[in-house]
Amino acid sequence: MKPINDRVVVKPAPAEEKTAGGIIVPDTAKEKPQRGEVIAVGPGKEGNAMTVSTGDIVLYGKYAGQELKHEGQDLLIMREDDILIIL
Repeated sequence: MKPINDRVVVKPAPAEEKTAGGIIVPDTAKEKPQRGEVIAVGPGKEGNAMTVSTGDIVLYGKYAGQELKHEGQDLLIMREDDILIIL
């Protein structure tokens, strides 16, 4: 899978099963993760090199990206601008 322009494919981290206090969170109350691993990076747009690279762990906006399912995995395709920080 090779994204075009300044797009990035991110595999979201799994949703938390327990809170820090040990309370088990039911499926209906789980929040959408905002952290994930970059698995594919496009070439950049108009000669601008990409800042992120494959394997980076990133934080992104809550509603960033388009969801897709590929080979049984839930993935997100987003612009590099939607990534807030590289951890």
